[in-house]
Amino acid sequence: MVKLRLKRCGRKQRAIYRIVAIDVRSRRDGRALCKVGLYDPINNQTSLNLAAIFHFIEKGAEPTRTVYNILKKAKIFQELSGFFFNPNPLFLFYEQGSYK
Repeated sequence: MVKLRLKRCGRKQRAIYRIVAIDVRSRRDGRALCKVGLYDPINNQTSLNLAAIFHFIEKGAEPTRTVYNILKKAKIFQELSGFFFNPNPLFLFYEQGSYK
């Protein structure tokens, strides 16, 4: 089973997380199937590869609670409700409640 979850990167006291599609049995920092986004909690920035996220969710991948909240904050599930999406905005940048 595949999950969308966070993988820790960065340095000491300056964590940055990659949002990855990874097998459930793998470790937190284990080998990922695909990198689908980036989350920086200090600068409150998120970048998402929407095409990859939709692909893995269509195939049955489940996001963890934290990744679900990040995707919900970026309003991904409003686009999934109709299950049709425009492939043009492949990358979405989210910062403190506004898109840039």
